[in-house]
Amino acid sequence: MGKMLAASGHLVYVNEPLNPERPPGRSPGVLAASVTHRFQYICADDETPWLDAFSGTVALRYHWLAELRRNRRPRDLARMAKYGTAFGMGALRGRRALLDDPFALLSAEWFAERLGCQVIILVRDPVSFVASWQRLGWTVSFDELLGQPLLLRDHPGIERLRPLAGSKDRIAKTAALWSAARQVTDAVAARSTGIRVVGFEHLASAPLDGFRDLYEWCGLPWTSRAARRITTACTARRSRSGGFAWTGLSRTAFRPMDSRQALSAYRRRLSPEEIARIQSLTCLPTA
Repeated sequence: MGKMLAASGHLVYVNEPLNPERPPGRSPGVLAASVTHRFQYICADDETPWLDAFSGTVALRYHWLAELRRNRRPRDLARMAKYGTAFGMGALRGRRALLDDPFALLSAEWFAERLGCQVIILVRDPVSFVASWQRLGWTVSFDELLGQPLLLRDHPGIERLRPLAGSKDRIAKTAALWSAARQVTDAVAARSTGIRVVGFEHLASAPLDGFRDLYEWCGLPWTSRAARRITTACTARRSRSGGFAWTGLSRTAFRPMDSRQALSAYRRRLSPEEIARIQSLTCLPTA
């Protein structure tokens, strides 16, 4: 979604500033604050130093000296030149920052209310979500969420993850993460007009119509160039490599693919029993 919005030519793409790993995160030039948790929770009661740091990021102010002090390897310097130049040119041309970051989900309301961001939350079918994490070999440490007292205060449903904190059951943990994330999404979207929830499956089934609508909501011009780039990206054959790959100096999940075929890919990765179990764990009908 982020790359397709950036196809407008009016945004500066910023990849996962809240990711605690380097790269793409831990870049003080991009974000002048230290991330301490995956899915960092930011709220008005604990917004120092986040408010100053993200105000600089969304204003496209790059911190050259801070980046140079921390990251000096050749690839780091190349990334510094890439982002520093993109921020500088974007600011001169009146571009806006696009923060593409799943780790910002729990802080979506803060971004909308305190920074005036237009927040788009992409919601995926839980079976597809779990299948994707299974394919990539991912899991989650719930201690990252349970160790944030303000998150538990504002979203007490997160406490339901505690019994699974030490579990090795990856399907159960990923399904529980999806359920908790969906609960937070529904709660913040109901309170904030600056948050829009979009279904992955709806967008993938009709990408041109879906992105045209999002372009209008974001105040981006819908051009023939953007339409061509979206069509190419959403109708191409999927790369055999799958997963993540390097594009230039960034490691990204973006892949040109046939988005309609991607809707049923989970059926090749999960057994009928696993599908039924995920549907049961996420309170979906099994039909």
